[in-house]
Amino acid sequence: MSTTDEHKRHAQQSYTIEVATISSSRYREKSNPRSPDDADDVSGAIIVDSLRKSGHVVRYTLLSDDADMIRHWFAKAMDADAIVTTGGTGLAPGDVTIEAIRPLLGKEMPGFGEIFRARSVAEIGCAAMLTRAIAGVVRGRAVFCMPGSPNAVRLGIEMITSEIGHVIEHARGRA
Repeated sequence: MSTTDEHKRHAQQSYTIEVATISSSRYREKSNPRSPDDADDVSGAIIVDSLRKSGHVVRYTLLSDDADMIRHWFAKAMDADAIVTTGGTGLAPGDVTIEAIRPLLGKEMPGFGEIFRARSVAEIGCAAMLTRAIAGVVRGRAVFCMPGSPNAVRLGIEMITSEIGHVIEHARGRA
């Protein structure tokens, strides 16, 4: 058995995960929804459903593309084992998720963005270079930020669910 397989075998099977969809337009229309369905949030629903099917406890929030709002939510989300965001990662002036969260990361996990972009090339070609998907660790919590399109979220959540326990255990110094 490989070291990676051994680490995964010893990881917990269920974690508490905070999920936020970051979208100014959706926030203006549907502020304070109780679920992705209440917000007509397809990408958020994909994340929440996938994590719940994997046995995790999930809390959902809808945020505006506002760096202060994102950081405020992030500080409150630190009681979770992991934090997952979708949206606000593009190149438009209003896309500020990365700028809000990257400075908080104690360690970055560049492999997440690298693999995400490499796998995206098959679907969207060279446009994959526009994605700013990132991941890292903040005080023992795994953090993942991915684009907001449903196809990007399907790819990202597949990657996350396959490794989240392993990442969290490493983040906590247990692996």
